[in-house]
Amino acid sequence: MENNKSYRKIVVKFGGSSLADHERLLKAVNVVINEAKKGTRIVVVVSAMGKTTDTLLATAKNTSNGKLQKHELDDILSMGERTSVRIFAAALRNNGAPSRYFDPLDDDWPIITDAAFQNANPLLSECKARIRKHVQPIVEKGTIPVIAGFVGRTKTGKITTLGRGGSDTTAFILAEALDADEIILVTDADGIMSGDPKLIANPQKLPEIDVATLVGLADSGAKFIHTKALKYKPKNINVRVISNKQASLDQDGTVITGALATELDVEIAHPMPVAEITVVGRRLSESPQTILKMVEAAKAHSLLLGMSMNQNSIILYVSQQQNTDKLLNQIHQTTVEKPETIAMAVKKDLAFLKISGVGLEETHGIIGKITEELRLNELNISGILTITSSILLFVDWDEREKALNLIHNSLRRH
Repeated sequence: MENNKSYRKIVVKFGGSSLADHERLLKAVNVVINEAKKGTRIVVVVSAMGKTTDTLLATAKNTSNGKLQKHELDDILSMGERTSVRIFAAALRNNGAPSRYFDPLDDDWPIITDAAFQNANPLLSECKARIRKHVQPIVEKGTIPVIAGFVGRTKTGKITTLGRGGSDTTAFILAEALDADEIILVTDADGIMSGDPKLIANPQKLPEIDVATLVGLADSGAKFIHTKALKYKPKNINVRVISNKQASLDQDGTVITGALATELDVEIAHPMPVAEITVVGRRLSESPQTILKMVEAAKAHSLLLGMSMNQNSIILYVSQQQNTDKLLNQIHQTTVEKPETIAMAVKKDLAFLKISGVGLEETHGIIGKITEELRLNELNISGILTITSSILLFVDWDEREKALNLIHNSLRRH
């Protein structure tokens, strides 16, 4: 076994669209072989071919009167990926590249999960230990492992599926355990786009995007990569999203950098007190120039931390600076000058707290849990905003540490 890392090591995941028929599958196989000839050590993760999973799901449900148990359905759904690994590994071998596939029923299967069937969670320490024991030696001797994405197995031997973005999750976990140089996701798009090509006429390919920015798009319904999968992206390994249209892994695509916090937690998001400026009026949302004037004033005088708006009012949250009173007078002047604005109110000395972490959007009742904890301890919330996997809270500055501890403890108990 080689102990040095003089070669490049990558994890390549092929989505279902890249394996939809024999021509695309053979193209994917040749892409891997050509890369391996350069001396690159490659781990391949495959999804089910084309729409196989959808077909299996529909067939199973329509023939079982809805009586399938979750673990039975997972066993059935795994067949798409389990078929793909067999075909892909055989094609590699028959075209001159040493390969072996991993199936969840193998003793050395690496992805171990809990028993949350249909949406299982990998047991990371167990996965990493098994990857290093069973997968790494194969990679180091130059054999190409082909591993079923989306699929796991419990400690008791039952097959599970990982839910949305499951094959990406598999690739991310493998890459971290193997200390890979890069993760490549081969898709039917040129990369991550500035807008959904199904909705936007001329979206542009993004050359690079930070994972924290990407998760905001994912939460908003843009299914480039599911948020659950992004939780497992290694911090120090970039992900490159490329197209299956070209017969090479050497494409620019879109590079995903950074990593997400893996646990929900709370922090003081701004070190200084915050002022809340509320302007009320009539149909204020229909007066963009008035809104713009107030926002630009806030940006010129202070740090604008956030804003919310409805039809008849706008609230600006700004960092309190020495020139805050000048800002207040300027916004008040706009308020009395414009016919659509009536009056302004100000609340000073607030603290800006931010709750964030992967899975926030999937954690039902989290806002109610947090606000109830503060209510029971008689802490008033002056403002609350939700956006891109975060909840923004504004509470009294003097109560910031108490609020911080209460929210932190409530998140740990969730």
